[in-house]
Amino acid sequence: MVINKYLAELLGTFILVGVGSMGILAVGGAGGAAEIIAIGLAFGLALLAAIWVVGHVSGAHFNPAVTLGFLLNRDISLSDAIGYWIGQFAGAGVASLVIWAMAGSREAVGLTATTYDDLGTAIVVEILLTAVFVWTILAVVRRNMSQAPLAISLVLVVVHLAGIPFSGASVNPARSFGPAAVAGDFGPIWVYFYAPLIGAAVAWALYRLFPIEES
Repeated sequence: MVINKYLAELLGTFILVGVGSMGILAVGGAGGAAEIIAIGLAFGLALLAAIWVVGHVSGAHFNPAVTLGFLLNRDISLSDAIGYWIGQFAGAGVASLVIWAMAGSREAVGLTATTYDDLGTAIVVEILLTAVFVWTILAVVRRNMSQAPLAISLVLVVVHLAGIPFSGASVNPARSFGPAAVAGDFGPIWVYFYAPLIGAAVAWALYRLFPIEES
């Protein structure tokens, strides 16, 4: 059923955002190297779990920027992309509501939101890291599907290790939307919408420039 793909995207994004957010709360923020490593592993391993449990249903996007990359590559229809986007944003929102219920305050949800100190730096970092992430996904699913879950998850870990101090390492509009919507603070969110989408378009252009033969 087509609806199952959209539900899989909702559930996968729920796992990614929910478990990743719990990782942030568990270490109390991203103030030091150990905390950054822990958060990176939380998001990366959450993505791996989501890929394993529902990735076979939808292709395991769990990220509007990833869906845009596949849409530009004509691997997914516009109607399916819209369904994926709705599922992804809904999954992130539900995950943050669960975090609110678990932590007992909207302020705790706010701690899981992505933020930055310098707008220009955040834009560059989000475009760059999203481009690396989406390009990796487009390439690895074409080259070797058996390696895709681990490769993609490890790259997300690297994205967090590199990006948390500069932009919060979103690379995912839905991941930033969920905590912002539940916490009621949309102040810094817009960079996490347009920068990852630009990064996805850059990733697709690079993928087309350096094509990979299917294995």
